[in-house]
Amino acid sequence: MGWIKSVIKRSGAVVPFTPDRITNAIYRAAVEVGGRDRELAKALSQQVVDILERNPDPDYMPFIEEIQDVVEKVLIENGHAKVAKAYILYRNERTNHRKQQETLSSHSNQPSPNIPWAKIWHILDWAVDHGVNTVEGLNHRIKAGEYSQIVTESEAAYMVDVEHAVNGILARKSELKMVLITGPSSSGKTTTTIKINQKLKEHGLKLVTLNVDNYFLNLDMHPKDEFGDYDFETPFALDLQLINSQLAELVAGNQINVPFYDFKLGKRGPNVTPLSLKPDELLLIDSLHGLFPGLTSEISNEQKYKLYLEPLLQMKGIDGEFIHWTDIRLMRRMLRDAAQRAYDPRQTLEHWHYVRDGEMRHIIPNIIQADEIINSAMPFELPIYTHRLLNNFLDWQTYYKNDPLHEDAFMRADRVAELLKTIHPVEDDSYIPSDSVVREFIGGSSLDY
Repeated sequence: MGWIKSVIKRSGAVVPFTPDRITNAIYRAAVEVGGRDRELAKALSQQVVDILERNPDPDYMPFIEEIQDVVEKVLIENGHAKVAKAYILYRNERTNHRKQQETLSSHSNQPSPNIPWAKIWHILDWAVDHGVNTVEGLNHRIKAGEYSQIVTESEAAYMVDVEHAVNGILARKSELKMVLITGPSSSGKTTTTIKINQKLKEHGLKLVTLNVDNYFLNLDMHPKDEFGDYDFETPFALDLQLINSQLAELVAGNQINVPFYDFKLGKRGPNVTPLSLKPDELLLIDSLHGLFPGLTSEISNEQKYKLYLEPLLQMKGIDGEFIHWTDIRLMRRMLRDAAQRAYDPRQTLEHWHYVRDGEMRHIIPNIIQADEIINSAMPFELPIYTHRLLNNFLDWQTYYKNDPLHEDAFMRADRVAELLKTIHPVEDDSYIPSDSVVREFIGGSSLDY
């Protein structure tokens, strides 16, 4: 027992064989279908290990695909068909995502159905008109002393999007019961929510905020990996049943008791907060998973206004490739986590695979359901991040190189480091307005978060 020491990844890299990874994969699949029995997941994982160790070769190193095949076999043979289906679907999604990435890297002309192309073309047209569609153009304007103008122009474009969203809400206020403001991590939801709230108040519309974070399940019910890293990025980390039942009560005009989640203890505390909606009030939900169907399945679409945020930057690097939106959000989150949560930026980098996994599965595919899309990217933020983070990314390029357990961290660190090296740094952030969405991440905001 326990004689298998290594496993071969898809890249060909050999890494230590960790049975806990099998347990966590099974548990994550179980969570998606309502199961929360970690001991059962561990027992099933042991069956997988037992089967693998029947191999008579003393030098046997299983491939990742072999292990996954055995997991499917064990789940099905033990009568866990729903968990097996969730596991198989997740495996297929990951395979399709890798194929899509390979297709994109080969410069295929096949467009992704999850990208709002009309919005993208509008943003690109704006970037070209303002000379910030390339890193070279951005650097040229900064060196010409036009940084403050770039800030002003970018903020104005963002506010046009905010106004469009406000007008969309007002046009449907007679039928709406709630406004969902959603988007992936560090897309600027909090700032945008405040701004929309301010604008709606000018029109006499009252908003009542529901903090979805209070609906997290207790920490001991969350999936985690072999490093002890909990996955808070999945909608299944939330008590979806309770959320839906309470939303239905609110919409029906009844009062609910909102739970309180104590993040220090990793579980719900005893306190609750009464909440009800008056006839002239709308419920406001700011959540990663606002577009995830399971979050508000009890509420009709006619009663929901769905707003999606993303830093849809349209700027090419010196390599001719567009800058990744996820890299902008990664840098934003690093700065915010370090400033507000005393979280080492390196931990943010290592955790980002969870962030992206949750986004690709539960956020990105739902973009097309949004009533309005806001671009929260600010071309002027990259020079600020260069000044603050370049040295970190250069260090991480070396730190994670040739580390097969952190291939994702190295890939991102390498890509961002190479990008930031080409951007003219700006140290002085005094030109950035105190209510800018960027202030949510670099600090100095005048808004009450």
